[in-house]
Amino acid sequence: MITMSENDTFDQILDKLNEINEKLDRLLQDTNNSNINDKDKESIISNSMDVMTLISLPEHLRTTATTLLKLEQATANEIAEITEKERAVESNYLNQLVKLGYAYKFRKGKQIYFKFDDNVN
Repeated sequence: MITMSENDTFDQILDKLNEINEKLDRLLQDTNNSNINDKDKESIISNSMDVMTLISLPEHLRTTATTLLKLEQATANEIAEITEKERAVESNYLNQLVKLGYAYKFRKGKQIYFKFDDNVN
């Protein structure tokens, strides 16, 4: 039996999903109505898929992921400066994104950098 509180929670989730749906529809509509070439349209649509990936992540990983997206590539220390979390915490979150297959890490000199994998959909 579903309680009234659970119904309210389901309604809130449904409202949020409808809101996200409307935003994605507007994004696609704007893309279709603009003077953007087909290659750029594909990139925008591909990025909207990234939005869905971000939404599916837990909040702590989403903050790290959005920061990494803005910077394109970064060290755990650079991410930590922006998110105001400890470097070790951000390093852990970035490594979780690597394990999940969303990002990869590479070495530049003595620094370890993280970057989103362009092949992830």
